[in-house]
Amino acid sequence: MIPEIGQFALVLSLILVLIQGTLPLIGAAKNIPAWMALARRTAQGTFFFLILAYGCLIYSFVVNDFSVLNVANNSNTQLPLAYRIAAAWGSHEGSIMLWVCLLGIWSFAVSVFSRHLPEEMVARVLGVMGLITVGLLLFLLFTSNPFERIFPMPADGRDLNPLLQDPGMVLHPPMLYMGYVGFSVAFSFAVAALLSGKLDATWARWSRPWTLLAWSFLTVGILIGSWWAYYELGWGGWWFWDPVENASLMPWLIGTALIHSLAVTEKRGTFKIWTVLLAIVAFSLSLLGTFLVRSGVLTSVHAFATDPRRGLFILAFLALVIGGSFALFAFRALRVGTPGAFKPVSCETALLGNNILLGVSCGTVLLGTLYPLFLDALNLGKISVGPPYFEKVFVPIMALVVLLMGAGPLIRWKEMDASSLFRKLAIPFGVSFIAALLLAIMLKGFAWTSVVLLTLGFFMAFWILSTLIVRLMQALSGDLAKKLRRQPASFWGMCLAHLGIAVFVIGVTVVKGFEAERDVKMAIGDTVEVGGYTFKLEGLEAVTGANYDATRGTFALIKGEKELRKLYPEKRIYASHGMPMTEASIDSGIFGDRYVSLGEQLSPESWIVRVYYKPFVTWIWGGCILMALGGLLALIDRRYRVKTHHPAPISLMRYTLTGNTVIK
Repeated sequence: MIPEIGQFALVLSLILVLIQGTLPLIGAAKNIPAWMALARRTAQGTFFFLILAYGCLIYSFVVNDFSVLNVANNSNTQLPLAYRIAAAWGSHEGSIMLWVCLLGIWSFAVSVFSRHLPEEMVARVLGVMGLITVGLLLFLLFTSNPFERIFPMPADGRDLNPLLQDPGMVLHPPMLYMGYVGFSVAFSFAVAALLSGKLDATWARWSRPWTLLAWSFLTVGILIGSWWAYYELGWGGWWFWDPVENASLMPWLIGTALIHSLAVTEKRGTFKIWTVLLAIVAFSLSLLGTFLVRSGVLTSVHAFATDPRRGLFILAFLALVIGGSFALFAFRALRVGTPGAFKPVSCETALLGNNILLGVSCGTVLLGTLYPLFLDALNLGKISVGPPYFEKVFVPIMALVVLLMGAGPLIRWKEMDASSLFRKLAIPFGVSFIAALLLAIMLKGFAWTSVVLLTLGFFMAFWILSTLIVRLMQALSGDLAKKLRRQPASFWGMCLAHLGIAVFVIGVTVVKGFEAERDVKMAIGDTVEVGGYTFKLEGLEAVTGANYDATRGTFALIKGEKELRKLYPEKRIYASHGMPMTEASIDSGIFGDRYVSLGEQLSPESWIVRVYYKPFVTWIWGGCILMALGGLLALIDRRYRVKTHHPAPISLMRYTLTGNTVIK
């Protein structure tokens, strides 16, 4: 009966969320306090029943209840317990249910941690989140039921895809989806503001911590996904511009722009229209990316043909949410948004340029991801848009973003003298360029093509670091102890996130400039040298895992005359699928990785072996960790915890913002 309890909990969730998505919104429009108060209660009730339903699904996987079609298709008795739990979100049905469950968690969090907000605003925010949940629950119950029964019950299941039988599967989807779903809060705040006609600094202050938290989760999710692909697929790369990767990168780019735009709206009362637009686009891309990946359309644009109900429902839901929010934006934005005056040389201008460039970079990724699908759908042929396109189009745009990132913190709000700015930036620019050029020449000699590329990469990293040092010197000049106490957490969060970008750029620059790889035929006793390290194949043995058989190689990693450690790559064959899988073995350190994987077996005594040297590759993920920590540090800023004194309602028709007005 456990699956039936889960099914019943989903139905009860749908009933509650229908109330959450209607009555509070009507109550806010007609000023009915009792109806507005329903928003918190129904959100908390929905959260309880969604957690109950997901617990029932996980239980069905744990006890191997193969009478549930979802369990029979994605698990079996030999699957380890951790992967049986992860299999609950490894399928289409399970992943959509995870989406809904996380949306319930975010709604619950808003209902609990928004006591200081006006009841009218909370009712509208939770009402919008409720409407989104309604659509997803209808999709789940009528086209993707995770509790659907199968009779007769099979003796064993088909097993989880071997690619997903990895610790990364336990962590990656929940973190990524927490980011995706978290942008629904920023989206709901934006729609609520459009409905109410109240777009001011206070609204931005309410919305910003939720956006920071969602962005931090998404950063961690992308990090784990990149690291997982790096060690699991055996190809030694950390980003391949795969459509699935791009689906997560696009909302991250727009989310980054949204965080900065919210800062401007909060501090200066400007960029209101930009902020609302970015909030809508960020969540729209999260929805689009999720459904593109989960529908299978990225594999084939004809995937919907296998289940027309899913395809039509997805398209209708996307059109309703994305089209409806953009229609509301077009109708209300110009009435709500008011211009703010700032000069061409100002922090606002730099952040405006940041928003535009991040938007354009997202557009290039979207074009490269969807263009092949459109051609295939129109039967105009199949093409592949890969790394060469993105490296030629995306990377130059992001280089400009990094230049603005370094300069932005040193530019004053509203207006700054151009000559004063030039003097402030001249020394960091000169020091960064000279240091980058000298370091590139030291490392590569006078191979000018390599020197130019290395200089560009090092310059961008040193530029961020040097301007960050200047900004810290400005902020902490005078009484150091007093200044340290006075700096808000958001300032230190900004510094940490920008430091993370610099670390990330150094990692990318070094690994691109100095990585080495070899694909060689090896037998026992053979050696191969890569990046100054020697890999010696010492033995091969057959091993048996919980649900696979494997050939395990034993390699000695040698530097000079000293053996550093043993490496044990495997080639696995999973019993249920018969699918071969590569399990790389990596000697990882702060200054890089030594990486070995088994390829194809040529004879009983010899294998194709792939050996990689990846200097500073760990700095890529280290930089991402610093970025996420920066977002979390900014989240604890005191001003997001104090009770807000709510201003009088802002008239849509009469309120204007003069050039000298600053909204606190």
